[in-house]
Amino acid sequence: MTRTVYVNGEYLPEHEARVSIFDRAFLMADGVYEVTSVLGGKLIDFDGHARRLERSLGELEMKSPVTPEQLLEIHRELVRVNEIEDGLVYLQITRGAPGDRDFAFPDPDTTDPTIVLFTQSKPGLADSAASREGIKVISIDDHRWGRRDIKTVQLLYPSMGKMMAKKAGADDAWMVEDGAVTEGTSNNAYIVVGNKIVTRQLSTDILHGITRAAVLRYAREAQMEVEERPFTIAEAQSADEAFVTSASAFVMPVVEIDGVALGDGKPGPRARRLREIYLDESRKAAI
Repeated sequence: MTRTVYVNGEYLPEHEARVSIFDRAFLMADGVYEVTSVLGGKLIDFDGHARRLERSLGELEMKSPVTPEQLLEIHRELVRVNEIEDGLVYLQITRGAPGDRDFAFPDPDTTDPTIVLFTQSKPGLADSAASREGIKVISIDDHRWGRRDIKTVQLLYPSMGKMMAKKAGADDAWMVEDGAVTEGTSNNAYIVVGNKIVTRQLSTDILHGITRAAVLRYAREAQMEVEERPFTIAEAQSADEAFVTSASAFVMPVVEIDGVALGDGKPGPRARRLREIYLDESRKAAI
């Protein structure tokens, strides 16, 4: 079945979708994005993604071409026409193609942004083999730019990090800066010490994860202690458990870091429990 995508106000077959070669996302990586999961045909944490999108646009002095209400309707329509039961909706807004290539960008009030959305079907998204077995990560130096709190389309280094992990026989990479873990290539990173969940505090160093916020709230409600601070790879290797969170992985246990197995090398009880809670509560609140 040919996918239906959304481009600048039109629902189109994917093979008819076109964006200008002068679009600044293509030339300058001048754009932001969000990924919203779909479970049971409903959107997970949509409001959180919409709020973060608004923040990212504001930080880059870009305007949104749609209202939050219109954005929700577009998501729902794409889920409907593409018959997505479990999967993802990818959204990207760029500064558009205001003219010929130029480092300086024009006044946002005189520029028409580009908006693109498409779906990805992922049957069994919430019950992957990786979630049952856990994943292995390696550590790499963090060479990204300094505004990681803005969810931009500048994903070359995270992509390279994924490939470094793959070549090392691992599943993902944790990035390290000044001796401490910042985050994973596409997720927030955590360790578990006893009943304490440790994760890096919010700043410009990491993405302000929507799933992160929900999981930390659920952890506190489940009487787990939460400590937001940097941690080292050595500390992570000696922890009882570790996990990552993201919109598409939910809560994913980590069982090995740089070749060192955590605990018995299997997903730990707190990561498993947080995944259960997150999925249960998210399904209840899905729209």
